[in-house]
Amino acid sequence: MSGHSKWHTIKHKKGALDAKRGKIFTKLIKEITVAARTGGSGDPDANARLRKAIADAKAQNMPNDTIERAIKRGTGEIEGVAYEEITYEGYGPGGVAVLIETMTDNRNRTVAELRHLFSKNGGNLGESGSVAWMFDKKGYIVVDKAARSEEELFEIAIEAGADDVRDDGDAFEIFTSPDNFDAVLEAVKKAGIEPQAASISMIPQNYVRLEGADAKQMLKLYDVLEDHDDVQKIYANFEMDESEME
Repeated sequence: MSGHSKWHTIKHKKGALDAKRGKIFTKLIKEITVAARTGGSGDPDANARLRKAIADAKAQNMPNDTIERAIKRGTGEIEGVAYEEITYEGYGPGGVAVLIETMTDNRNRTVAELRHLFSKNGGNLGESGSVAWMFDKKGYIVVDKAARSEEELFEIAIEAGADDVRDDGDAFEIFTSPDNFDAVLEAVKKAGIEPQAASISMIPQNYVRLEGADAKQMLKLYDVLEDHDDVQKIYANFEMDESEME
């Protein structure tokens, strides 16, 4: 990387470390369960969200029987906890906008614990709608630079319906509308390219540059939020120098 990293680049780099944490299975199981319940079917062929959740679980080497049990809990074939999906919004150090997607069986507990984590780490939990307007929902695909030239990748992605391809230093980033995400991802894979990351994400419209104490505290807030059992995904609009990340 040259110079600095944006939030989603930092998230991508941290992904390898996060996979080593035991909590990755907990989060994936919740997603499979809720996807099976809300998607109207326990059949991944008829449920795109469930299909993606299963693919993510298999990428982390989750056993098939664990996946099957999570699906059956979602469809009600076996008893399980009923999770509610709630998005919380807040501000981190330096005025960074933070969106947090959660799955919880106790919303009062979750909001109290998140409020505590924010206040303890230089931020504050906000009202619904306070920061969501600063993000756009987009398909986001990361491709290693060694996979293809920018021109080749641009042609593959744009022809399949992507909105943009950007050079982000170490990698290329492909942005799509949520509707075109599956088609673009399929085209990329069909071209023999295995993405480093691929998801429907909330992409910031602009970024807050952090340094010094604010940068350090924001990374700490990000880590403690990500470590919370009820937190599934975090989106934020910060960027910082590589040296700050170290």
